[in-house]
Amino acid sequence: MNRDLNRDLYAASAAALLVVVAAVVGTGIQHRDGSLRVGWPPLLAVWDPHLGPGTPAAIVVAVAVVAYGPALAVRLPWRPLLLAAWGGAMAWTWSLALVDGWDRGVARRLTTRNEYLQVIGRFHDIPDTLRDFTRHILIGSPDNWPAHVAGHPAGATVTFVLLDRIGLHGGGWAGAFVITVGTTAAAAVLVAVRALADEHLARRAAPFLVLMPGAVWVGTSADGYFTGVSAWAVALLALAVTGRRPRTTGFAAGLLLGLTAYLSYGLTLLALVVAAVLLLGSRRARPLPFLLAGLAVVPAVFTALGFDWWEAYRLLVTRYYQGAGGVRPYAYWVWANLACTVFVVGPATAAALRRAGTALVERAPTPALRLAVLTAAALLALLVADVSGMSKAETERIWLPFAVWLLPACALLPRPRAWLTAQAVLALLVNHLLLTWW
Repeated sequence: MNRDLNRDLYAASAAALLVVVAAVVGTGIQHRDGSLRVGWPPLLAVWDPHLGPGTPAAIVVAVAVVAYGPALAVRLPWRPLLLAAWGGAMAWTWSLALVDGWDRGVARRLTTRNEYLQVIGRFHDIPDTLRDFTRHILIGSPDNWPAHVAGHPAGATVTFVLLDRIGLHGGGWAGAFVITVGTTAAAAVLVAVRALADEHLARRAAPFLVLMPGAVWVGTSADGYFTGVSAWAVALLALAVTGRRPRTTGFAAGLLLGLTAYLSYGLTLLALVVAAVLLLGSRRARPLPFLLAGLAVVPAVFTALGFDWWEAYRLLVTRYYQGAGGVRPYAYWVWANLACTVFVVGPATAAALRRAGTALVERAPTPALRLAVLTAAALLALLVADVSGMSKAETERIWLPFAVWLLPACALLPRPRAWLTAQAVLALLVNHLLLTWW
């Protein structure tokens, strides 16, 4: 036991060392030539120690989850546990967002010059705008889209246009929507882990999903919204391949996977997680026709409305290298991106991934092995995104949909309260010492 604990601490220490090296080397590069294009390497943030109205609430939520979370996760009936996980994640994310105050922490996040709400007025006629979408992707094109609009499929922007159309105007409503949807990922991951591994491991993972350090970026970047949608796509597929209403859940999973692809180009790599779910499913063939039928719906709708996903992606690659992506050095970000991920998943996950790796090597047919396969698939997707060079910097938000699937590995850790404390302290320090841009 002591030997395993020491190895856990070595893994967490190695993750911390990676962060320190990324910060020191990155600061040197940024001071030398500014090519990293971030204010506090490796994070897109600036040094700004501060307190805010969310500070007391964040501390109370952290203490409550550390003190009572593991016991409640064991005792609560399953459905109330899912609601409690969502509610706890909501409380944690809202409190962290409000450390920066309502305006700076929530209402203005999605209204800055690179964000989606800047272009709401250009979508008076949605089909017409979608037909014309690709003409405004490149820098230098007439009325070129802001960075995030150009950098994502049209489904991301259309979401916020539709929110505005139903009367939820402005950054406050957009931020509340992102937090509400994004925090449901905690419940979705629990559903998937229970279906594919077992309920005991899902229950042990619950407090870690609530106190995810990445909640700093779930509230409120649009990637939090993408995380919620993609997590439920995987969860529904997990239900489908384990025999729970395979027609309904299979079709719903396909529908959300199709939507995910139209929210972020990079989330096509979620196919690796999907493959792991199919591998782990005992009835993987039965829901496939319904999965494929659902998967076709969103692409068919957007294509019929005039949006060409493949052409948009081709132009995005050019746009990426026209902007910061063409300046940021690959040789730094290919490893510093992983330091950004440490801020999202925390030291507990670094230790837990070591245990998951051990389960993979030993290959004993246990729930721990099945959980390890799921987390390994998410880690592989993240590494492929890293090597691609299309995710240089800002991965603390961009990789949220992959990172959330690494956290369940924390179910393999003993002494959960100590590890939960480390997770909470990391998030509190980041949110109070830095001003993140998302």
